[in-house]
Amino acid sequence: MTDSGSSPVGSVPNGATVLAVMGQASRAPSVHNTQPWHWVFDGTRMHLYRDNDRLLTSADPMGRQLVISCGTMLHHVRTAFAAVGWHTDTTRLPDSGRSDYLAVIEFRPWPDPPIGILARARAIDHRHTDRLPFYPPTNWSQLVHTARMLVTPHDLELDVLDENATAEIAATSAQATATRRYDMPYQAELHWWSGHSGDPEGVPREALVSDAEFARVSVGRSFPSAPHSARRATLLEDHARLLVLSSSSESITTWLHTGEALSAVLLECAATGSATCALTHITEISATRTAITRMLAHPGVPQVVIRVGTAPDEEPHPQPTPRRPLADILTMSDEKPER
Repeated sequence: MTDSGSSPVGSVPNGATVLAVMGQASRAPSVHNTQPWHWVFDGTRMHLYRDNDRLLTSADPMGRQLVISCGTMLHHVRTAFAAVGWHTDTTRLPDSGRSDYLAVIEFRPWPDPPIGILARARAIDHRHTDRLPFYPPTNWSQLVHTARMLVTPHDLELDVLDENATAEIAATSAQATATRRYDMPYQAELHWWSGHSGDPEGVPREALVSDAEFARVSVGRSFPSAPHSARRATLLEDHARLLVLSSSSESITTWLHTGEALSAVLLECAATGSATCALTHITEISATRTAITRMLAHPGVPQVVIRVGTAPDEEPHPQPTPRRPLADILTMSDEKPER
């Protein structure tokens, strides 16, 4: 990564820069760590496609979470390119006849990106999903203010749920879990994508929590349980605050923007020392989504709930969750895709 004062050479990034940036940006979070994206660099532009083979047909039949995941990667890519001196002009859904073609990026030099972007780019390498109970977040008012500024350009709302709403959200989360408990296709899908070690995708066993730990988390998706442990045992209850990203409508473009906004919020939190966990299981089901809607201060469609808090300073940093090889998600081609 170059310093903020350095300038790129040429009118587009070279191949080595593209490979370095995409390797970093591939740390973007995705539902069940499915990494449902494919990129093509044609020598001039970056093209983003959704990988429909990674669709969660039980949890996400409409592909909403898949597209949100692609949106997080899109924002990670734009952030990482900005940090090495490239402004990215993005066209979303550039071909109305191809629903799998989500975005195209064009480049122009940007020798002095804002300090905030540089901080968020640095946060890519250490941001992770934390499913354990949290201490309260620090500098909460400033964090919320900045997060809302980052979300606004995406035509979304970022709501802070009142601390008294945590119990209601917890009940809503439990309702979603109960609804899915005997849904065998859903459970098979969940177990396929989680609880294994050594795979380049999915939620590894090491990233899951034990039953004892999960019992102290206010809101969370119920994954297969990890072996017994009692990390953060001094936290008798979870002190996470809850944010909700919501939209005024449903569309592929809205979902893509949701992922971009989610990425911005998660990276800002990581850059300022906050721990996070993004949750979509309570927006998968109509009844629980309606329950969250009633908690918002305005009409809207809830897309993602985000737990925000603080992890203990003395804790060792967890091992990074696995990622697919770059060759599996990126094609370097001199031929421009058909449009």
